[in-house]
Amino acid sequence: MELKRVVVTGLGALTPIGNNIQDYWNNLIKGVSGAAPITYFDASKFKTQFACELKNFEVTDFIHRKEARRMDRFTQYAMVASDEAIKDADIDLEKLDKDRVGVIWGAGIGGLETFQNEVLNYAAGDGTPRFNPFFIPKMIADIAPGQISIKYGFRGPNFATVSACASSANALIDAFNYIRLGQADMFVAGGSEAAVTIAGMGGFNSMHALSTRNDDPKTASRPFDKDRDGFVLGEGAGAIILEEYEHAKTRGAKIYAELLGGGLSADAHHITAPHPEGLGALAVMKNCLKDANLQPEAVDAINMHGTSTPLGDIAESKAIKKVFGEHAYNININSTKSMTGHLLGAAGAIEAIASILSIKHGIVPPTINHFTDDEGIDPKLNLTFNKAQKRDVKVAMSNTFGFGGHNACVLFKKLEE
Repeated sequence: MELKRVVVTGLGALTPIGNNIQDYWNNLIKGVSGAAPITYFDASKFKTQFACELKNFEVTDFIHRKEARRMDRFTQYAMVASDEAIKDADIDLEKLDKDRVGVIWGAGIGGLETFQNEVLNYAAGDGTPRFNPFFIPKMIADIAPGQISIKYGFRGPNFATVSACASSANALIDAFNYIRLGQADMFVAGGSEAAVTIAGMGGFNSMHALSTRNDDPKTASRPFDKDRDGFVLGEGAGAIILEEYEHAKTRGAKIYAELLGGGLSADAHHITAPHPEGLGALAVMKNCLKDANLQPEAVDAINMHGTSTPLGDIAESKAIKKVFGEHAYNININSTKSMTGHLLGAAGAIEAIASILSIKHGIVPPTINHFTDDEGIDPKLNLTFNKAQKRDVKVAMSNTFGFGGHNACVLFKKLEE
């Protein structure tokens, strides 16, 4: 069968460096760090005392207080970002066939804060089981797409994707496949995460996954730098409206880019560490290029997973060189996690948005906080250090890899009529 084309017609973002698409993009280009001391709880006894929290965000500016209390923060974030994306797509909800509009949403963890607080409250009591009646609906990862569909009446396919840090990239790929197979016209796809909590910070600290650069949080996320010491935990949400091309044209929608392909693979190596030779990363990029029917030489920019961990950055850079050969030196490679921190299940969505906007604006955001070259990373690679670079980006790739060895890759292209 002939596959249908899939385009991007709306964007929404809630991030540590901007609470909407415009602010997010402007601060990406400026190279702004979202890292700062934790304000949500007393982190003074934690190994890591900073994170990339949202700034100046008040949920009741967007959601009625009564409704907000019935949602974990990860769902609140999903509602805010998806609302911006739907408005950005200029969708006439009255004319939409809502049976053919779905929601696929990624979350690596879901309602961690809700789970944590309910357990703490029980433990502090007299043993009598007193739990919030919204405990389970607030906690489960699939409640975010459920809440979005309830608000807008979207009755198409609706579920959550859970693949750790690849979750929202998986959501994009699933939505992409439903549309190109003709099973839906439009999706709200993306992801959200709210893991800056006592349990989240404590858990990642115990794994030695986080940077402990408490004396200088803003430079703590430093992908590819010799002195990187772990990732910086972030939070927020990214939402993308994916739409069948002819459907978008018929309603006169503005189109940011075309989603051309998606790739998936598994490391099959270790529960948290990447394969040292980047075999899973290599496979997922090859799979994505094959799905898009593109040669490696067509790619202009790659937003790497680039978490700022000692092993991960080297493995991914090795994989890029193997996939792209000599052309790897012609690609603008970057890691926007150097600014946003690592949004876990939401990372794939907000980083895909950065790739889409690179195509739209002809600018590649920088990898900030680079001070010292790592001898394990080829210095001839253009890692877009410290300053944004102008470039006519026709094709952009975005990589996301998750604990458990889950890998997802999406590829966007400037629209050709």
